[in-house]
Amino acid sequence: MAKEKETKDNRKKNPRGWPVGKKRVTKIQRFRRLKKNHLAGALILFVVIALFTHLVLAVFALVFLNSLTAQKLRTCYESARTVARFYEQGMVSGKSRSMKPVFDEDVVYLILDQNGKVIDSSGEDTRAGEPFPVELPGSTDVVTVTADQSTDFLKQGSLFLFDLDYGMLVRYVNHVKADHDSRFFTDFANDNRSIAEPVWITVPLVKSLSMAVQTNLYVNMRDLGLLVAFVVGMSVLILLIILILIISKISSFVKQRKMTTIFFMDEVTDRHNWMWFIMRGNQILTKRQNAHRRYAVLDIVFMNYRNFCVCHSVSEGEEMLRCVDFVIGKHMGKDEPYAHYASANFAAMMNADVPETLDERIWALIRDLEQIDTEHSFSFHVGVDIVDVSLDAQGHVVRRRVADVENDYNNACAARTTIADKEESGIAYFTDKMVEEQRWMDTVRERQQKAIEGEEFLVYYQPKYDPRTKMLCGAEALIRWDSPEDGLIPPGRFIPIFEKNGFITKIDHYMLSHVARDQKAWLDAGYPCVPVSVNVSRAHFVENDLADQIRQIVDEAGTPHELIEIELTESAFFDDKRAMIKTIKALKDFGFSVSMDDFGAGYSSLNSLKDMPLDVLKLDADFFRGEDGNDRGKIVVSEAIRLAKNLHMRTVAEGVEIEEQVDFLADQGCDMIQGYYFSKPLPKDDYVGRMLEKTQSE
Repeated sequence: MAKEKETKDNRKKNPRGWPVGKKRVTKIQRFRRLKKNHLAGALILFVVIALFTHLVLAVFALVFLNSLTAQKLRTCYESARTVARFYEQGMVSGKSRSMKPVFDEDVVYLILDQNGKVIDSSGEDTRAGEPFPVELPGSTDVVTVTADQSTDFLKQGSLFLFDLDYGMLVRYVNHVKADHDSRFFTDFANDNRSIAEPVWITVPLVKSLSMAVQTNLYVNMRDLGLLVAFVVGMSVLILLIILILIISKISSFVKQRKMTTIFFMDEVTDRHNWMWFIMRGNQILTKRQNAHRRYAVLDIVFMNYRNFCVCHSVSEGEEMLRCVDFVIGKHMGKDEPYAHYASANFAAMMNADVPETLDERIWALIRDLEQIDTEHSFSFHVGVDIVDVSLDAQGHVVRRRVADVENDYNNACAARTTIADKEESGIAYFTDKMVEEQRWMDTVRERQQKAIEGEEFLVYYQPKYDPRTKMLCGAEALIRWDSPEDGLIPPGRFIPIFEKNGFITKIDHYMLSHVARDQKAWLDAGYPCVPVSVNVSRAHFVENDLADQIRQIVDEAGTPHELIEIELTESAFFDDKRAMIKTIKALKDFGFSVSMDDFGAGYSSLNSLKDMPLDVLKLDADFFRGEDGNDRGKIVVSEAIRLAKNLHMRTVAEGVEIEEQVDFLADQGCDMIQGYYFSKPLPKDDYVGRMLEKTQSE
């Protein structure tokens, strides 16, 4: 019931059956478990099995001999009892001493009183040891047996009737070898002869007397031969089976080693792959003797790889990757693993005890990599994450109990992306600042939806002025984030994140609707409204109905279309040109003005102007930064203004901060100026005050 309840609760929490809370077992962990099957353990097990089976065989042989001996003792007992009957008859008739001639001279016996003292005998007393009882198989008879001095293989108190020195068998071997030395091994199992081993059988007589008769225990050597043959044969068979199992296990182990080599081999370089790098790297970092050492995990990227493959072929590109792998290997030392990761990425781990030496080694590696093909110019980017020494609370070096090379490599990749825009080779180190930036990105993603629902985003307005009349003639809507946790956040800290995760489209709608409502409210209040430009991200232009969306948002607010200007960045013009022209024409048909922002920041501006029916051209702020009196810059600005006028476009100069720039732009016929010279971006209420002013205060 408890299990059913738990399952039901989990189903409520995870209606789609997602494995939430389940501990993930990685491929490396599974491989480690598989690799624990060592050859030594299997061999030890096989040896134990071999010893055990041979012990079982030995016990079987002993039990067989014991049973055989007991059977032979029955015959001895019958012979001894026959002698005892004759002697008993003589005792009854008073002729016991006269019975000696009746017996064969080989019959040896002893008459014992109740204390075991010999009171009469025929032959020498050659008993050895104390008598002991033996139960005869198949009956309830108990025979008292005493060993003979010449045959001590019988033993009192033993688990078996014979001693482990195999005395009887040894004597037989010696006997046979004396007569049949050349045929000993071939005739052993076929010998039908028997040997006699003397034993003493004690039989009770009348008058509390007893008779100990020396009899011969005859053993058929063929029985022993078959037993020996069986035991030897079984031993050989068991050894053969064990040997086959051992060979099979060794073969399996060899195959496993080969499979391991294949598992850890990269398909392109035929050297170590990413899985091997992770396992080897973690092993090195967690070694006790490496606790005091610093290491650097490297992400090495062949920047020109894809272009090289396009110009040549994938096979030639892979050949270059093998060259890269070879060069990296020459720069690696002991306990410095490296491997091909994916595509043009390689992972490596270097000793980093001396930071200066590390930097020199990486640059030396890059220089060698750049020379792998003298006919081409290659560049390489390297991201580096330092795995520092672990310290306890007292500042003492402690062994790294846990290592995560995969995470360290991910950090190195993050560092490398900071120089991804550079064409030349370079090195970038992972820092705590990158961690903070990543945390901030996660924070923004977590809060963005809540922020837009709670209207935490504020619209700021930066006025645009006529440089000749100093009159307000327009404005640009800019966004700020008033976060309850972090206060007022500038757009540079969150807009790039929104552009990457796609949330920028919702921000565009948010800004457009708020500007349209503000314009409508100000218009209803009788304020002298001027057109306000609203940025629309390039991400929107994948939507065929973008113009209809913009018109619908503005119409819902009831704002005249001429008071809204749609501002597009120059980078947006690099996308689908036909879709862009179609959208711009539709916006113009609806009565909206359309402007190009950051003109001059890209490389295709003139080509864009040729085809796009734009209304306003905004000159990039970089034109107005730098040293004063830059004649070349002035020439570019003046020609851009002249070009715009010839195309029947108005011009806006943004980023203007000094009076000389204002005068120059006025002389060149620039229509509007936006910048800190006139005003910084203003909150809505402050902007209303600017609208109410007829002219900009001197």
